[in-house]
Amino acid sequence: MNRVLVVDDEPQIVRALVINLKARKYEVDAAPDGATALKLAAARHPDVVVLDLGLPDMDGVEVIKGLRGWSRVPILVLSARQTSDEKVEALDAGADDYVTKPFGMDELLARLRAAVRRAEPTGPADDEVIVETEGFTVDLAAKKVNRGGRDIRLTPTEWHLLEVLVRNQGRLVSQKQLLQEVWGPSYGTETNYLRVYMAQLRRKLESDPSHPRHFITEPGMGYRFEG
Repeated sequence: MNRVLVVDDEPQIVRALVINLKARKYEVDAAPDGATALKLAAARHPDVVVLDLGLPDMDGVEVIKGLRGWSRVPILVLSARQTSDEKVEALDAGADDYVTKPFGMDELLARLRAAVRRAEPTGPADDEVIVETEGFTVDLAAKKVNRGGRDIRLTPTEWHLLEVLVRNQGRLVSQKQLLQEVWGPSYGTETNYLRVYMAQLRRKLESDPSHPRHFITEPGMGYRFEG
């Protein structure tokens, strides 16, 4: 059974989420502010966090950064903020997806399931493949990336994006294919997600992120991984 941490200061939204999640056999914890959320996350180890950005004690982006300091738990942002810059800021801080209020419960639950699915380890059927470049090594079976002798911490979404590209080494993967494989079948036009996450992968893995050798952009078409 998956545990969800709901972080929102609007009681009616929390109540609706708790009822719907429990009806689908999720265990649910709720926090009305950022400080409580960080304490609950450390104590309860949720499988996914649903986070409102407009909290009374701190900005939700600070909560994301706090969680990302020690955890790879999937974070689904729920917010009335609708501008592209604010969405990118949350994604750049480490969020895995973004749902704008008001939202449909079915859509939110579908995205939550997708976030949990992305974070789950794959079974032994997953190919035991190790891909080496001159700068880093990707172990697809262990879901680990090593650079310069140390493991690199990736969020579940960063890992999934890396995995799709590495498994298609040398081949162009279209923007639509990446969005649908990593975020789900209802995606296809949110290319700003790809820009944010590709920038994060380059920053973590490329020796010169501004002149990438491994994560190549094909303008207007997609991305390609070169080993």
